Amino acid sequence: MTESKTPVERLRSTWQSLSPRPGGKFLFSKLFGRFIPYSGTVRPEILELAPGRAVIGMTDRRAVRNHLDSVHAVALANLGEMSTGLALGFGMPADSRSILVRLSCEYLKKARGRLIATCDAPAVATAEARDYEVVSLIRDEKGDTVARATAVWKVGPSR
Repeated sequence: MTESKTPVERLRSTWQSLSPRPGGKFLFSKLFGRFIPYSGTVRPEILELAPGRAVIGMTDRRAVRNHLDSVHAVALANLGEMSTGLALGFGMPADSRSILVRLSCEYLKKARGRLIATCDAPAVATAEARDYEVVSLIRDEKGDTVARATAVWKVGPSR
């Protein structure tokens, strides 16, 4: 009898099988948005995933804009939360799980144009219950930091 994969194992194996193929990162991004519907509202473009690292792009479009003609604060927070969760989660032990317990976002500049969220997360060596603070920087096409998201993820053993 084969044991089913944990969510962490499914994330890693799906990325590893799709990302090297032509259109694979695009397909992975679409699947991610479908399985996590709220995250999918910003139409993330998952560009890089590795243990402790995530790089995610987002295209500026009318649906994510505010009344000031810039990307809405909550869309930026969504992108920041997503990048911290993927960076941390991709490197977690297979027998662990995580849940977001706190999220803050500093808005440093109006966000316009294509945005890239980059997160380098700490290594998670065990499934021992612990909180991890993870930071994501969101930059515009000029390389200016437009927002800084700080997330606290509670990691622990899966059931």
